[in-house]
Formats: sequence, C-alpha cells, structure tokens
Amino acid sequence: MNDEWHYAHTDHTRDHDRPAPAGLAHSEAHWRHHLHHQTPGGALLARDNAMLHTLTSGTPLHLMHTTAALDAIRTSGQLLGAAGCLVGALYCAPLTPTPAGLRPHNLGSYLLETKGHRQVLVIEITPERPAPAEGIDYLRLGGIHLATYLQHRHALTQAEDTELRAAVLRRIRTTAAFLDLLLANAAGTATDPRAFLDRLAHAITAFPFLGYLYFEVLSEYLMLHSQSPETRKYADLGEMNNRLYKRLAFAAAPGMDRLFDLARFRPDHDTLLQLVGAVEPDLAEAAPDYVRRRLSHLFACTALDPGQDVREMTFRAAGLDELTAVAPRLLGQLLFRELRTSPRYPQLFALIEQAKAHGAYAYWNDRHIAAPFNGFLPKGEIGVNLAYPTTRADVWTARICERGLLHPVDQLDVTLVPRLADLHGTALGKAAFTTPKQPTLQPVH
Repeated sequence: MNDEWHYAHTDHTRDHDRPAPAGLAHSEAHWRHHLHHQTPGGALLARDNAMLHTLTSGTPLHLMHTTAALDAIRTSGQLLGAAGCLVGALYCAPLTPTPAGLRPHNLGSYLLETKGHRQVLVIEITPERPAPAEGIDYLRLGGIHLATYLQHRHALTQAEDTELRAAVLRRIRTTAAFLDLLLANAAGTATDPRAFLDRLAHAITAFPFLGYLYFEVLSEYLMLHSQSPETRKYADLGEMNNRLYKRLAFAAAPGMDRLFDLARFRPDHDTLLQLVGAVEPDLAEAAPDYVRRRLSHLFACTALDPGQDVREMTFRAAGLDELTAVAPRLLGQLLFRELRTSPRYPQLFALIEQAKAHGAYAYWNDRHIAAPFNGFLPKGEIGVNLAYPTTRADVWTARICERGLLHPVDQLDVTLVPRLADLHGTALGKAAFTTPKQPTLQPVH
C-alpha cells in the first residue's frame, strides 16, 4: 500500500519518472520539461512557487481555514479533517506574513470573497523539520480506492456488491470505444480536436472520472499559459492564478458554486472555446488540441498498469477480473465514484474514508509532511496533517481589515484530531444525502 501512496504523490522540484505503460507517444519527462520550461508560468511549478519554498524551508507555516462550524469547534475543542482532494487533511490556503498583517494567497482571497457566511481561522504550524515538496494527486488515488474497497467490501450486502460491480462494468462497456480512442491518442494518434471534445463531453455522463481529468487539464492549461495582468501580478508573488479555473468551472455548470461536482464538468468543443474565450481570449484557440493530447496521456498513465502497452490494450471486452489486472487504478476510481453515489454511502462513509485518511497520515508522517498540498499542481490548496505527532499548531479567530489582510484575534483552545468531520456538515455530504438521478447509459462511439 505504501507504494500506492508514493505513486499518488508528485514532487515538481525534482526529476522522477513514475512507472508508466509502454507505447506512449510522450514520456512523463517530456511533459514535465514542456510544462516547466515551455509555458509562460512553468517556473511556478517549482523554483518560483512561494508555497513550496515555505514548505521546504522548515520555517513556521501560516494557513487560513474557513469554517461554518466555529461554535462546534469551540465547544468540542477539536479541529477535524474532511474527505476530498487532501484525503483527510484540514483544508486551508497559505498566508504570507507582512508588516501590516497576514496576506492571503489568491486562492484564500477568493474564498474570502465567495464564502462570506463562514468564519475565518488563522493556523500557525511550526514544523519539526523541512518537508519534501511532495503533493498528493487525487487523480492517481485509484489504487488506494481499489484497495480500500477490497478491504471493506464485507460491509456491503451481496446484492449491493453485485450491483456495484455490475454498474462499473456497464460504464466501461458503454464508453469502451472512447476509452480505446484515448489510448490511441496517448500512443500518438491525432484525432480531430472538435470530434474528440464532443465525444469526451458525451462520455463524461457515463464515465464521471473523465470530468475530473478534463477539469484538471484545463486548469493546468489556463494557469501555465495565462499572461494576463492579473496572472502576472500573482506570479510576482510566487502564486498560480486560481481565479482562472474558478471562473471556468462556475460558467461551465450552473450551481457549481454550491456543490463543486466535476462529474458535471463536460463542455463540448464549441462550449469550451466560449468558456476559455471568456476567461482569456488569447488562450481559446489552442485549448482543444492541448486537452486532447494532455488528457489522453494522463488517462493512459492513471488508468493502466505499467506492465500494459497502450497500443495493444482494449476496453471493448474487458471484464472485472481482467480490469483488476490491467487497469486496477481506473477500476478503483470507478468503484469509488459508484460507491459515493450509492444510497448506503452515508452509512459507510466513516468506515471507507477514514481508512484512506489513516493511510495518508501514515505516509505523511513517514515523510515528515506536516502540511500536505494538492500536488497535481502546487496551486495553493494546502492542508494540515492532523496526525503528525510533533506538530505544534496555534489557532486563532481572525478579522479582515480593509486591505484584505488577516489579523489574529482570539486564540482558541483546540486540539488537532486525526478524524474526519461528520459527513452531514460537508459539501460532499450534501451530495451523499441527495440521491442523484442516474442517467440512462447510452454507448459512446
């Protein structure tokens, strides 16, 4: 299992190639060189990223956390984690100390503008030592999801488990032709971008994980290629511009600001051009081909076992036993998302998600990571490892001055507790307690 946690972490500050399937048109090293050195914002992936500099320096970390549960925190004296892209960590954004106050990262200032109903906490962490620049990439958690399902499958009834596996197989078979096309593109086929994106948008309805890949690829494209005055202003501070992908996501699907559900992120070709054009017009034209190339590569790498060859693999007749052998991480992503929309997920949440959180805590503690971050891109999503044994954390309520700076007010008597908050009080819980209407699966050709 530790190998899977290692696989799921990325360090953009050093050259390291994960094992990958054979037959790829481009290696991970090729893409890393392209992103770091051939995009306007590539330096923010490593050498110019202020958050990474702070994490690897061993100096105190200042983080901002927004909460709607301040009274419960005061009463319990506990800070708990949440399931999501940071796998059980307490979700935060960086703060930078200045003589006039604590300046929020642009992700934090965005949260302050859009979550006015929430209270703001300032957390100061004094790490035991400098941390490696390893961030967790939730797109690569498929092996963890699969292992967790297999370990806790006993909690499902036989009928539930049978239906869960059948539903996953239906999704594979419904989209098999498009999944094979993704592998062909990863091997070097140049599908017409318009046809590719229109088919991708259709496939996401039956295969939600593709929506997550699509969104992260577009976020990467926007943040690394943007040259707007706003982006340059944030780059001068060592920050990626998070507002770009926020604008894109909220324009792509109504209600995304209330529940950030990337299974609903599925713009077709023309819609994508409109969305990117509204965010930054100069980036629209090249976006479709970038998505085709990058998404196909990432799908092949995150789906297939390294022993496979993208030129020989086909999903058209694959059964679950075969998928467990040739595409275990993709199977894990499918099982996880199918389970998350099942009627019993609210009852199974603590069992399943806490197990993953425990695995993350163990890996982070072994690597001396007190503040894990979202590692697909070091864009500012950072958390607190609630299980790190020697972390000293001081927590205050905060006020925001007219300049947008944070000022600690009242220090809270709280303890970091390595346990997930109750599902009812989270955005994920709102989805879990609302049974979605499952679309009828139509074959994707």
